Amino acid sequence: MLLGVDVGGTFTDAVLIDDAGAVFTAKVPSSPADQSRAVLEAARLALAASGAPASRIRRFAHGMTVATNALLEGETARTALVATAGFTDVIELGRQARPDLYRLEVRPREPLVPAQLRFPAAERIGPEGVLEPLTAAEAGRVAEAVAAAQPEAVAVALLHSYADPSHELALRDALLDALPDGVPISLSSETVGTFREFERTATTALDACLTPRLARYLHPLAEHCAAAQLPEPSIMQSAGGLTDLARAADHAALTLLSGPAGGVAGARALAELSGEPDVVCFDMGGTSCDVCVIEDGVVGESAERVIAQRPLALPSLDIETIGAGGGSIAWRDAGGALRVGPRSAGAQPGPACYGQGGELPTVTDANVLLGRLPADTPLAGGVKLDRTPAERAIAGLAAELGLTALACAEGIVRVAEAEMLGAIRLMTVERGVDPRSFALLGFGGAGGLHATALAEQLSIGRVIFPRLGGVLSAFGLAGAAPRRDASRSVLLAGERFTGARLDDVRRSLVRRAADELGSPVVRMQLRHELRYGGQSFELAVDERTGPEGPTSGPEELRERFAAAHVARYGYRDDGAEIELVTVRAAVWGQAPHCVPHARSAAPTASGAADIVLDGETLRCSVLTGERRAGEAISGPALLALDDATLLVRPGWSGTVDEQGTVRLEHGGG
Repeated sequence: MLLGVDVGGTFTDAVLIDDAGAVFTAKVPSSPADQSRAVLEAARLALAASGAPASRIRRFAHGMTVATNALLEGETARTALVATAGFTDVIELGRQARPDLYRLEVRPREPLVPAQLRFPAAERIGPEGVLEPLTAAEAGRVAEAVAAAQPEAVAVALLHSYADPSHELALRDALLDALPDGVPISLSSETVGTFREFERTATTALDACLTPRLARYLHPLAEHCAAAQLPEPSIMQSAGGLTDLARAADHAALTLLSGPAGGVAGARALAELSGEPDVVCFDMGGTSCDVCVIEDGVVGESAERVIAQRPLALPSLDIETIGAGGGSIAWRDAGGALRVGPRSAGAQPGPACYGQGGELPTVTDANVLLGRLPADTPLAGGVKLDRTPAERAIAGLAAELGLTALACAEGIVRVAEAEMLGAIRLMTVERGVDPRSFALLGFGGAGGLHATALAEQLSIGRVIFPRLGGVLSAFGLAGAAPRRDASRSVLLAGERFTGARLDDVRRSLVRRAADELGSPVVRMQLRHELRYGGQSFELAVDERTGPEGPTSGPEELRERFAAAHVARYGYRDDGAEIELVTVRAAVWGQAPHCVPHARSAAPTASGAADIVLDGETLRCSVLTGERRAGEAISGPALLALDDATLLVRPGWSGTVDEQGTVRLEHGGG
């Protein structure tokens, strides 16, 4: 059996699936003070539902938000930074970019390493070699100074170490001798391995300052799992593949998008099973909404991004996250406008309708008041909905806005959907992608309630809703493959950009990544980042191959880069020199067989209820529980599953496929 457990801001989900495709799920409230409690409880409940012993689980994959929460909440370790003499303040100088150009009072976030914990090393490596050697005496002096500061973690980021890491390696040896056992040391040459000094330094510092917190979570979790006879968890990385627990505990920056990446993996798997190569996906949970695009069966990736105003120069799935979840709090701003999020009611106390002490109106409360979440249908995790506190919470906000409670509830839903529409348009229209030819896949506990409405506003004619929609991130974890990455900045142009040099770099990176993977490589991807001479940033040209490796040469890469430049900027410059800046290799191991099946038993009874849509009260059918393959569904209807609810608006209809996925079309049968 395969086990996947995903920790969200409101709920922790578990999916257990066997080789026959039988699926057992569990959803429990998250435990922010100690996420492992909810993880173990969700796993226990899924096992209890299956009736199988823990010894039958052959793999446990885990996605969590420990590192992300630590970064957002500022709970980072006391970290020292060692940098080339004269360059210790790069982490504070940054790029001198102002997000608010005319607001001179706005200050950037303080660097993760304060000035008193930055230590210069007398050494210098240039692009062509060593300019000033790092002596053993200097390495020892720096290590002693760092040790005297009593840091909890150390980051080492020297000039041009991506080309020659020898000085960083020597400093690590000296630091290991001087520091107490267990103090993590992050080297920029190992953590990032590419150029751009500020981003490399900032990412290395980010990795160092989060690693102690993540290690304090993962190592005890492994012990708890052993006591419960569960396998040691594999950890989902931001790039979308699994890594072993020890590596994740040593490099926390790899896991900053661990949770959302599980959802993307599940969405990609379900889209492939549904025969949909082009899909716009949105994962609406209790705290946030994550948006991604699958085009021709491939999820986009980014080599650099910003999280909580901190640069992250590591591979990650191209996901846009906004604060619009079911638990997002609605409020009136200073100008009298209705706003939703980014604050969330979270797991404790949760939305008012949960009856756990929440008093502020949320998107979930609005859906309860509008009848879209039937109050007599209990949610997964033992949560029972109570309409009375939801109505009271929304009535208070409605009075502030001068609206009726129902009008306020509809306004809350529309504002939340407008936020999600903005994120979807950012990922599609603003990048030259026409979403009208795509299908829309809505998942997460709240995704199905808004899928058909968003599809109509985007002129998308097909909606996919998985039977595991509320726990799809956990399903994606259960079926994910292991992955390793390697990258190197090469800066090849002119006569130096040859096929022999290109093949040498690619073979070296693939070999390094494959050695770290430690299992047979079944799939690989080579990313070549190129630019015209004089440009500051690159465009990526990807090549996805099997184990035999890449075949494209310099001329093909140049032509594909020029075509990508036309697509992005509308022109090409055939007279300009093209430079290969960075090469990145990703390799995957074998993914387990993980295919869910629709239920074969008779579905539970149906009923009817009144819901409010566009200011009108409509009578709709209510279908409770999973549906059989081939069953037809038409709107207006509510499909209430154990862990998610699908709202089928009028004009939408469709059927259930062999995996239990509901496939709807607008105006079709």
